[in-house]
Amino acid sequence: MKRKLFIFSLWLVGGALVSGLLWQIQRQQSLRQVKLHFRSSDRIVVDRNNQVVDEVRVEKTVRRLNWVKLNEVPPAFIDALIRAEDRRFYWHPGFDPLAFSSAGVTTAFGDSVRGGSTITMQVAQILSPGKNRSRLVRKLRQLAKAVVLEFAWSKDEILEAYINMVFYRGELQGLSATSYGLFDKSPATLTRPESAVIAALIRSPNAGVDKVRARACRLLADLGYPEECLYLTAEHLDYIERGYKIAPYMKLAPHIGRRLTKAGVKGDNGIVRSTLDRSIQWAAMHALQKQIEALQSQNMNDGAIVVMENATGNVLAYVGNVGPFSAAPHVDAAMAPRQAGSTLKPFIYAKAIDERVLTAASVLNDSPLAVNVATGLYRPSNFDHAFRDLVTVRNALASSLNIPAVQTLELLGVDSFVGTMGELGFTGLQRPDFYGPSLALGSADVKLLELVNAYRTLANGGIWSPARFSPDQTSDQVARRVYSEAAAFVVTDILSDRHARASTFGLENTLATRYWSAVKTGTSKDMRDNWCVGFSDKYTVGVWAGNFSGEAMWNVSGVQGAAPVWQEVMNYLHARESSKPPRPPTGLSTLKVAFAHSHEKRQEWFLSGTEPADETIDARPEVRSRISYPIEGSLIALDPDIPRDNHRILIQVVAPRPDQNLYLNGRRLGRAQFLLPWEPVSGKFSLELRDSKGQVVDKVRFQVRGRRFALAE
Repeated sequence: MKRKLFIFSLWLVGGALVSGLLWQIQRQQSLRQVKLHFRSSDRIVVDRNNQVVDEVRVEKTVRRLNWVKLNEVPPAFIDALIRAEDRRFYWHPGFDPLAFSSAGVTTAFGDSVRGGSTITMQVAQILSPGKNRSRLVRKLRQLAKAVVLEFAWSKDEILEAYINMVFYRGELQGLSATSYGLFDKSPATLTRPESAVIAALIRSPNAGVDKVRARACRLLADLGYPEECLYLTAEHLDYIERGYKIAPYMKLAPHIGRRLTKAGVKGDNGIVRSTLDRSIQWAAMHALQKQIEALQSQNMNDGAIVVMENATGNVLAYVGNVGPFSAAPHVDAAMAPRQAGSTLKPFIYAKAIDERVLTAASVLNDSPLAVNVATGLYRPSNFDHAFRDLVTVRNALASSLNIPAVQTLELLGVDSFVGTMGELGFTGLQRPDFYGPSLALGSADVKLLELVNAYRTLANGGIWSPARFSPDQTSDQVARRVYSEAAAFVVTDILSDRHARASTFGLENTLATRYWSAVKTGTSKDMRDNWCVGFSDKYTVGVWAGNFSGEAMWNVSGVQGAAPVWQEVMNYLHARESSKPPRPPTGLSTLKVAFAHSHEKRQEWFLSGTEPADETIDARPEVRSRISYPIEGSLIALDPDIPRDNHRILIQVVAPRPDQNLYLNGRRLGRAQFLLPWEPVSGKFSLELRDSKGQVVDKVRFQVRGRRFALAE
């Protein structure tokens, strides 16, 4: 009876062990699952055609590259690895009794992790490290897991996992990272001596050069190739002295790579998809490098380019700087705020046309101007310091005249236009009173990416939408209409008119293309920034040139610095495709007009309802009269230390009429004129601009504080 009970107990224990073993085998994850969870420490960024454009390291504690299949590994490396780590790998069931006995108790259960451990045991430990226990328990569990792994996987699968998951030296995990880190080559091209070196590192990953060479030579001798030890010279092993560095396979778009990984765009298997086009990226970078090299003697050392697809907002090229040619290769100039120069003028005129304050045929006065601002009188001038008297809006915008732009901004109001800039996607804007009328000449800091997307708004008929860097990227921003389609068309038509820009730029210049395009240049104060932004029917291209240090360039305008790069990139984009002008939208009419101030006649576009009553347009500027200073709600403080006779406020009226008068708190102050001096006194005031019939044309309220007698009631 006792014997039967003993046998039955053995059956129960054996059955339990077999059941436990089968359960563990079922739980064991497959090699396919391990590979799915394996991630390179680098993100590979590809373009829209799946070509690599950048690599970005995202994991800082370990260096892994792509998984290497066993059939991609040279036989010489497999031979060296098995000889060094587990000679009976293909024969044992997961543990090697001979290795255990030869290793002895100290090695098997002591501090050595690999003492007596087979390759299978090491893989089992990597896959399932387990909790902290005694060395003996850890070793026994490792052995049991190795047996389970041998049942679940083939020998080749175990070996493939080991090659990719073991640490070879320092932070280098896996054969791919080790091969590139130590020898700057693919694992498939490893020689026998190099294979011996890597295999020798596994047991002593931090060993010095002499120890590594000695062990590698013993491996080569064991394999029957002792003469190849001669190839392991000090020069061949100098990585131990110099450290290791994995050079990126491709670093064509580093700023996009960082942007996408920072935004959390992950993709599949560590591959991040971008909207870039590698060929366009190459062409843009080459054009910028060539131009900077040509103008370095004029102190132009940095630049940036953004190319966008009009219909989708996809960023096709993004050159943040000239890379190794730059003094600051990590600076992203496409996102660096710089003064906008004249590049904001199209948006000012588009708003004026959209609000029906002006038309493309409206006449403005390009003559010396003084604008009253908080710091005194602001006197803008044109780039060439010449004045052209009466000019149309078309000629003023196309030729980038400054004074008409300041007048137009005064008509709109700085507050209103700063709001429009926000709708166009410009961020980091200051309060409107920070800029004043100088905003018309680009005193605001803008980013190239935002500027290019704002011009794309004009190309898309006045609809703004966010830029896209990846098809996998999501955005909470939605498309919005900023301008009417008709107003966007009129401004686009002006920017494409080479005859209208001829007075400043001539007919033949770097802004003229053999296909249809609309373009605008800009130069900031003291030639610190060059801009050229324009679009065809499919693409919008923007270029910034200057210096990261903020130093001024020497006699380099937008036409000389940024425009040649813009034209070269545009020509590349349209090497095999044409560009057609946009079709006129509804809400427009066309009329042939003449101008009283010149002999010019031409066909002009008008928003319906803004056409002139007479085909001959009067020489008088078509500007709505309004009070431009003081502004509504102003608080003017008087300094008691300044003599009373020296206190004067210049009341400013835009486009005053001969029959108009100014009234202060109901009392006539005088005839309306562009600048009217007034000695301020303390109090609250209502300033009105009235016509000959006494009708109020414009009205502002302001307050004066200080030690002065109040206005008599």
